Amino acid sequence: MVFAAPNCGTCEPPGSATKRDAEIWLASTEVEIRSDRWLDPDAGAISFGTYADAWIIERPGLRPKTVGLYRYLLRRLLLPSFGNCAIADIREPMVRRWRRELLTDEVSEVTLAKAYRLLKAILNTAVDDQLISRNPCRIKGAGQERSPERPVLTVAQVFALAEAIDQRYRAAVLLASFGSLRWGELAALRRMDIDLDVRVVRITRQLTEARGAGLLFAAPKTDAGRRIVAIPEVIVPELRWHLACFVADGDEGLSGRLHEMVAE
Repeated sequence: MVFAAPNCGTCEPPGSATKRDAEIWLASTEVEIRSDRWLDPDAGAISFGTYADAWIIERPGLRPKTVGLYRYLLRRLLLPSFGNCAIADIREPMVRRWRRELLTDEVSEVTLAKAYRLLKAILNTAVDDQLISRNPCRIKGAGQERSPERPVLTVAQVFALAEAIDQRYRAAVLLASFGSLRWGELAALRRMDIDLDVRVVRITRQLTEARGAGLLFAAPKTDAGRRIVAIPEVIVPELRWHLACFVADGDEGLSGRLHEMVAE
């Protein structure tokens, strides 16, 4: 459903205005121009869909996975309501109504929060580009994700899982649990990233999967993602055995199956 937006008016004085009204309007417009607050009404006529597409293209630093997420959120949740609307015609009531209707349609709050943040970010850029004077995304807390806390395994459960899983993945279970590594960080580890003598793992990259591009190695999302993780002595023998049995030779060596997948 595409919401009908109220007319936002024009920069011209009403046709029925008196000379005095016209003079007041002209003086007000001159003040806005001199103070750099005047907006070209034609600039805000660009459709949200067109502007959003350009917004993504103009951010070459985005990861392929992030681009995929943004395009999904646009296609699934934003464009049906705002795609054909002029940027300048999107108002706060429209945004509130859009969010309320999606919540009624049982879209998850987590997914809706991501879509709201994307909408807000795009319209923040529209403010910077002087297409609109104010961002209509002003719903307090709408961009916050409230995911339920995930259960944490006990040490005994971690070792039980490592024992039950295929042997080639035991090290991944132990590193993920005791080093708090994400799957992409685990999958990107090479021989050179693991120093068992001092019991540390160096995180310098991650493996991601992008639609249409396959598996890709990329830097961590933030500078904080680059880090050195200490590992407990109790899992060192397991890691040493894993390196001997399942990891390709050389500093760049990956786990055997992953090496095959990346090579493909």
